[in-house]
Order: sequence, then structure tokens, then C-alpha cells
Amino acid sequence: MGHHGALCAQCWKDVVLIDDPVCALTGMPFAHDFGKGIVSAEAIADMPDYTMARAAAVHMGTARQLVSRLKYNDHLLLAPLMARWMVRAGSPMIEDTNILMPIPLHWRRFLKRRYNQAAELARNIGKLTDLEIDTTSLVRKRATRPQVGLTATEREANVSGSFLVRDGHQINVQGRRVMLVDDVYTTGATVNAAARALKRAKADKVYVLTFSRVVPDLIEPIKPPRKAFPALHERLYPRT
Repeated sequence: MGHHGALCAQCWKDVVLIDDPVCALTGMPFAHDFGKGIVSAEAIADMPDYTMARAAAVHMGTARQLVSRLKYNDHLLLAPLMARWMVRAGSPMIEDTNILMPIPLHWRRFLKRRYNQAAELARNIGKLTDLEIDTTSLVRKRATRPQVGLTATEREANVSGSFLVRDGHQINVQGRRVMLVDDVYTTGATVNAAARALKRAKADKVYVLTFSRVVPDLIEPIKPPRKAFPALHERLYPRT
């Protein structure tokens, strides 16, 4: 890793930034450009509760290391760098956003970790965009199991009904275009549960911006087949 808010050349080699073409709803990268506004079959089959989601990078290699160091190793100095990537990825949504809300931790986990990595990212995004940040209206009302290692179905059940908008704070949400901020988008279970809570509080739109997202075809250590994901494959494994 580099220092002073930058990456060394070696670390940059395995970073896969997410650019168009992507699913218009979920931001999942497409192998080919099917045209503007195309939605993935997965999103059509299981429509998300949020309005739109975007992520800065594929969750592997250096990007995954950045998330881990921010989340578990107190490397808060990484947050400004990660936030800059996120602002780039989420610029169309940011232009339509009224307020930033980080995905909250349950208070027990917050006391154990001492900080919320999503809130650190949101604060830095706020500095770059001058958007208002609300870290108190959306709360996690019950402790949930860590999502790591759970299947998609288990993740959804784990977080279902776990978020709410605090009594008296509905005025901060009603009619507003909220952007949820988190570190990683895996299956979307967490952000969907949070989006449902915001929609119950009458949010106008709920956007989702994460630093990285899991792309199943690129999950390490399996080398993605070139035929299934040629564009990203070529960036990861260029022909010599």
C-alpha cells in the first residue's frame, strides 16, 4: 500500500474500478454494452428496494484489502482515498441526493469497534460534496450475526427488520432523497433492509453507494472465465 492518500503502482495493478456498462439499477458490471438503461435479469427477477446502487471497485485484491484495513484495523486514514473513488462512481446519484446516511452498527458492535467504517466514508464523502450527513436517524434496532460466511438467503433473514428510523426523526427522511453509504455490497441484503426502513419513513428515493461490491464471476481465488466476463477478465489478466 502507498502512503498519504495514494496507492503504490504495484497495488494499482489489481484494482478493477467499476465503469459502464453496468445494470442501471444495481450497478452490477455487464460483460458487454447492451445500451443505456438496461437492467440485469437478476434485478428484474428480484427487484431491489432501493432506487439505484453504485460501487467504486470490484471487491477483490487491493480493494478488498482497503475495506478490511478500514473496517478491522483502525486505518481511518484510508477513508479519504476510498471516498474519492466513491464520489467518482456515484456522481449521477450524488447530484440528486439531499442527505447521506451511513449504514448503522448496532450499539454493542459500535462499542466494541469504537467507530463505524460506513460513517467514516460518509463523512469524507460529505466533505467532498457538501452534502448533509445524518448518523442518528437510521438505527439498527437489534444485533445481527456477522454476514460473512452466510448464504444470500441467510443474509436476508439475518438483517430483515433490523433497521428503523428513530421516533421523531421521520422529518429528516420524509420526502427526501437519501443516499445510504456502506463499505461493501455483497448480496444487497443489508442495504435493501435499510432502504425498506427509509421507505416506511416516506423517503422519496433511496440511493446506495459502496466502496466495493462482490461480482460473483470474479470471486477469488477462481480465475474468471474469459467467455463469461471478457472485459473485466482482460483488465485483470491482460494478454502478454
